[in-house]
Amino acid sequence: MVLGTASSQVSQGERAPTASRARAQRVGARISALAVLSVLLAACASPAPRAPATDVKDFSLVAYQGARELGGQESTFARVFEQGKPVVLNFWAGDCPPCRGEMPAFQKVADEYQGKVLVVGVDVGVFTLLGTHDEARHLLAELHVHYPAAYAVDATPLRLYEIRSMPTTVFFDAKGQVVDVVAGMLLEAQLRSKIQKLAAG
Repeated sequence: MVLGTASSQVSQGERAPTASRARAQRVGARISALAVLSVLLAACASPAPRAPATDVKDFSLVAYQGARELGGQESTFARVFEQGKPVVLNFWAGDCPPCRGEMPAFQKVADEYQGKVLVVGVDVGVFTLLGTHDEARHLLAELHVHYPAAYAVDATPLRLYEIRSMPTTVFFDAKGQVVDVVAGMLLEAQLRSKIQKLAAG
């Protein structure tokens, strides 16, 4: 009887390590599977690459002229950056004497840097009580201005760009970052200097 008991104990003792080993192998396999799953979930959860942030505050506009450069007869300001060029955004009005004073210089410098820098004039006269759309069109024709010009459909750009005086000019690099803002009339030499820096950048 004693021998039988001893033999039974040995038999159980031999089975125990085998069962433990199998259990350990199953646990190890589960841990490996969980590790692989964690890696896959982490990869799926990775955020998609973001477009670089810009300073462009978008608003709707309607072209007086230069619809092709503006992205259409009815477009948005952000579309002008699709051309990959620095942009000079000039807010003006048809009955604004300082605007009238600087626009010939804008045209001259726009011609000099054509293809390198895009000048865009946006009429906000109806929102600043400085002229109608008809007065704006008349001013463009009188001064022989032919760079892209449009009118804002509402007062949104005045708020977005915090316009406090007329004219106001915002200089953007090709990536849409604001590099300079000038409130008031720009002289030709000032304008040329600023656009030259934009073109060089």
